[in-house]
Amino acid sequence: MSDERESIHGEWSGSFSFFLAASGAAVGLGNIWKFPYVVGENGGGAFILFYILFLFLIGLPLMMSEVLVGRRGRQSPVNSFYILASEDQQSRRWAWLGGISAITGFLILSYYSVVAGEVMAYTVRAATGSFTNQSADGIQSIYNDFRANPEGLLAWHTIFMVITCIIVARGVRHGLEKTVKLILPVIILILIAMVAYSVSTGSFIEGASYLVDFDFKKLFFSRDKTGIYLLNSHGEYQFTFKGILAAMGHAFFTLSIGVGVMIVFGSYLARNTSITRVCVSVALVDTIIALLAGLAIFPIVFSYELSVTQGPGLVFTTLPIAFGTMSYGNLIGSVFFLLLFLAALTSAIALIEPAVTWLIEKKKITRVQATIKAGVACWALGIVSIFSLSGATLRQLIYNLGSYLDISDIDIRHRIFDLTGFQILDGLITLVILPLTGLLIAVFVGWIMKPESSGAELNCGKAFQYRIWQIVVRYVAPALILIIFIAGLIEWVSKYLLYQPVL
Repeated sequence: MSDERESIHGEWSGSFSFFLAASGAAVGLGNIWKFPYVVGENGGGAFILFYILFLFLIGLPLMMSEVLVGRRGRQSPVNSFYILASEDQQSRRWAWLGGISAITGFLILSYYSVVAGEVMAYTVRAATGSFTNQSADGIQSIYNDFRANPEGLLAWHTIFMVITCIIVARGVRHGLEKTVKLILPVIILILIAMVAYSVSTGSFIEGASYLVDFDFKKLFFSRDKTGIYLLNSHGEYQFTFKGILAAMGHAFFTLSIGVGVMIVFGSYLARNTSITRVCVSVALVDTIIALLAGLAIFPIVFSYELSVTQGPGLVFTTLPIAFGTMSYGNLIGSVFFLLLFLAALTSAIALIEPAVTWLIEKKKITRVQATIKAGVACWALGIVSIFSLSGATLRQLIYNLGSYLDISDIDIRHRIFDLTGFQILDGLITLVILPLTGLLIAVFVGWIMKPESSGAELNCGKAFQYRIWQIVVRYVAPALILIIFIAGLIEWVSKYLLYQPVL
C-alpha cells in the first residue's frame, strides 16, 4: 500500500542521507555534555553496559517503529497516524498521538534554541579571549552576568532560530540533507581532533578510566536520599534503582524518540531501504559520538584538576577555566563550542520539521510560509525560557503582571511558583510526556497496526527476525517504558505538585 504513496515534501537522495539526518537529530547537546557526566556518575562501564542493553530493548525498536510509521504514511506525524489507523480500520483518533509528538518536539526546541544561543555566544567569547586567565569566580561571574541579561539571550536565541529556519525553508534535499552531509562529518572530525589533544594532556588514561571503569557500586548504591530504593543498608550507602533508571531513560531519549522527528524523516525514506540496517547504524554512531565526547572532555577536566560533577555547568562554568589557562586555549575553546553549536543545529532543524510538514498539509501553504509561522511561534515561546534563565520565577512574573495591571492583593502560597517556567516545562516533557508518547507508539505499532502492514514495511526478510522485533515492541519495550513513565511521574508529582505551601 505504501508503494503507491509519495511524500509531498520530498525524499532523501538515498539511505545514507537518511542515516546522516537521523544521526544528526540524535546527536545533540545531550551527547556532548550530558552523556559523559551521567556515565561517570553512575558507574562508568557498568552504566554503559546497561545503557547498550536498553538501547536494543527500548531505543532501537521504538526508532524502527517511528520510521516505519513515517515511511508507510508518507506525511506529517499527525496524518501518518491518521492514514495508518484508517488503513487498518482502527480509530482515527490515533492521529492525536502524532500531534502530541510534534508539539512536544516544538516545545523542546523553544528552550533548546535559547541554550543553543548561549553556546553561540560562548563560541565568540572563547575566540576573543574572554576566558583567558580567569579564575573560577571570574568564569562564574561571566556566566551569571550573561544569564541575567535577557536582551543578550534574546538576541542569540533569535540568531539561532533564523539560521534554523533558513535551512528548513530550503527543503528536504537542498536544506536538511545538504546541511547534515556537511555538519555531521565536521562534528566527528572535531571530536577526533579534541580526543587527540586530550591524549597530549597527560591525563588521558585517568579520564578514560573515569568514563569506562566498571564501578557497579556507583550504579547500584547511592548516598542520595531522594531516589527509589529497594531496601536500606546499615552502611553509608543505600541500594537504589536510580542508576538503572538513568541508563534506561538515556537509551530512550538519545535517539530523539517521541518528538515526531523519526516519523517525518521516515516519510522521506525510499521504499527499498532497510529500516533495520539504517536504524542500527544510527544507534551505533550516536553511542560512539557520545563516548568520543567523554574521551575529549574528561582528560581536560582532570588535567586541570577541575570538578567532573558539575552536570550542565560542566560546559559553561568548568571547561572555560581550562580553556582560559591552556596553551592555544582560545582556539581549542572556540572549536569546542563550535562543535556544540553544530550538534545543536542538526537537532534543531529536525525538531521543527514535524510542525512545518503539518502546517504545509493543514494550511495548504508553501514550505517557506510554514517555516516562518513555526519559527516565529517557537521563537516567541522561547522568551519564557529566557526569563527563566534570567532567574524569574512564576511568582515574580505574576507579581510583575499584577503590578502592571494595578492588582495588589495577589496571594500565592504554593511553592511551585518558586520554580521557573523552564523548570516546569522541561520536567513535564522529560519526565511525563516523552515516556507516555513512546509507550503509546509501541502500543500502536505492536498492537493496533496489523502485522501484515508493519511486516511489509520492515521487510525483515526472515519471519523469525520480524517475530523477535514484534515481541520486543509488544511486550519488552512497553514494560520498560512503563517503568520509566511511573518513575518520572512520581518524581514530577513530588517535585512540582506536592510542594508544601509557603507559610
